[in-house]
Amino acid sequence: MSDWDFLHDMHNEGYSPDQIADAAACGYNPYDHSINLEEFGFSSDEWEKLDDSELTDENLHVNPELIEVFEDLVHNAAVFHSLTNRYLQIWGELGELFAEIHYGIKRHKPHTKGSDGKLGNDFIEIKTISPEKAVDEVKVKRSGNFNKLLIVKINEDFSFESQIIARKNLPKGNGTHVRASWK
Repeated sequence: MSDWDFLHDMHNEGYSPDQIADAAACGYNPYDHSINLEEFGFSSDEWEKLDDSELTDENLHVNPELIEVFEDLVHNAAVFHSLTNRYLQIWGELGELFAEIHYGIKRHKPHTKGSDGKLGNDFIEIKTISPEKAVDEVKVKRSGNFNKLLIVKINEDFSFESQIIARKNLPKGNGTHVRASWK
């Protein structure tokens, strides 16, 4: 049996194409509750804040055109806000582009469930706090396939801040989601 035969098994068991694609992206069936996620490096212990220097690479090779597009998007969003007093609703994409450029995260294909990308061997979930948000916190699905949470905060002046939190520091609970606050 190959390492990917579980995808055929998922098909035979009636999983949707999206669920099978999710499993292909993360290398196992995240919908199989009999799997011990601790074998994959996940823990339900509390979050551990990491120093950004642990995950950033001084020698990142980011596509310069991507950096230019990101800067143009941020500039255009700021100009649009100054002209209309409205925000363009592109926060999530700006947060993910920031993560790709600043940390070197390799993003998954669009609509991949469970996490937004990989950094080394870590699956990363990226959540963005926009200047419109009343509280500085994000909500994350407990069932997600990630072991690091990257919170990107976009300020009213369109400046960006970020922090990475290890999944093992996630507060325990039974709910579908968990909240992580910006501190």
